[in-house]
Amino acid sequence: MKIWIDADACPAVIKEILFRAAERTKRHLMLIANHPVYIPPSPFIRMYQVESGFDVADNEIIKRMDKGDLVITSDIPLAAEVIKKEGVVLSPRGELYTKENIDSRLSMRNFMENLRASGVDTGGLSALNQNDRKSFADQLDKLLAQ
Repeated sequence: MKIWIDADACPAVIKEILFRAAERTKRHLMLIANHPVYIPPSPFIRMYQVESGFDVADNEIIKRMDKGDLVITSDIPLAAEVIKKEGVVLSPRGELYTKENIDSRLSMRNFMENLRASGVDTGGLSALNQNDRKSFADQLDKLLAQ
């Protein structure tokens, strides 16, 4: 299992957890972003910079990932594509997206997007807190232990 990070929006604290996990488990970790992203020196960690543009990084992840790979993203449409390709998807908040829950997540995302487009202020996600970090780390450990 390789690990792919949708790195444009992934919080730094989550990337740090992933860097440590890649070293500890000797798994390949690839960050895909449309701007340079810091990575520590490691034979297991790579950063791929893609052109700027709508869904360019997402499309690159889909193109490069294999069945069974783990993708870290909060992008619901990307998560749906990963699941179609039989990958595993974990959000930076520790939520595991699955065949069973992705349709409802897509529906909610689209509903909220429609509200925003009509001028409704829907707020946004709260800042990542300690519970989110722990949830992510715990879920990551479970996935890497399989």
